[in-house]
Amino acid sequence: MNHMAPAELTQALLYMDGVCVSFDGFRALNTLSLVIGPGEMRAIIGPNGAGKTTMMDVMTGKTRPDTGVVLYEGKIDLTTLDEASIAELGIGRKFQKPTVFESQTVFDNILLAMAGPRTAFSCLWGWRNHVDHAEIHHILETVGLIGHRDRLAANLSHGQKQWLEIGMLLAQDPKLLLVDEPVAGMTDAETEQTAQLLKSIARDHAVIVVEHDMAFVRALECRVTCLHEGSVLAEGHIDAVSRDERVIEVYLGR
Repeated sequence: MNHMAPAELTQALLYMDGVCVSFDGFRALNTLSLVIGPGEMRAIIGPNGAGKTTMMDVMTGKTRPDTGVVLYEGKIDLTTLDEASIAELGIGRKFQKPTVFESQTVFDNILLAMAGPRTAFSCLWGWRNHVDHAEIHHILETVGLIGHRDRLAANLSHGQKQWLEIGMLLAQDPKLLLVDEPVAGMTDAETEQTAQLLKSIARDHAVIVVEHDMAFVRALECRVTCLHEGSVLAEGHIDAVSRDERVIEVYLGR
């Protein structure tokens, strides 16, 4: 990727250039460059071992790159910050396996996410009186769980738990959401609903979605980046990327 002019650079919400990460001699990221605009949705595809998880680890401060530039909002060097500081800047991450508070209601899961410290169960009852219930209702409507607000999270379906966790991420009001394989294990109907959910979220937030389900990626109707061996192999509209001979060879198959 060409180095961007500074004027263009400041327009990017997230700017990665020449990022390399090695583990015991294995190069997980190899001069990776990626630019995400404010409010953009981007799908990241690629074979296992392509560097998708390491890329998100770098974005969230879990892994420090050996070399390269990682800038947030055009000026904040993420390579100098720890995970907590990066989360406070507004980068939220949802892992593949949902981690909701099973013994709490759907409503209280959102409340706990808003409260901040995840150990703050002791604050729950006091918090209930201070927090804006309309805001929680708005989040539950967004993720399609308003009708389940008083159910225990343990009793939700797999898909509903994924949506609840996305709602918990929204409760922290991030500017950038990183979402890892959100539709793994979902029914077709849940997969379709998740595509609509992420598209609605992307109206107000930037979203990076790592996913293997190509029908789901197509439903997102966004720019697609294919990683391979730690670098960008192809980038663009899903049709162009899925027709790319190199992408077919290393990922999609014949």
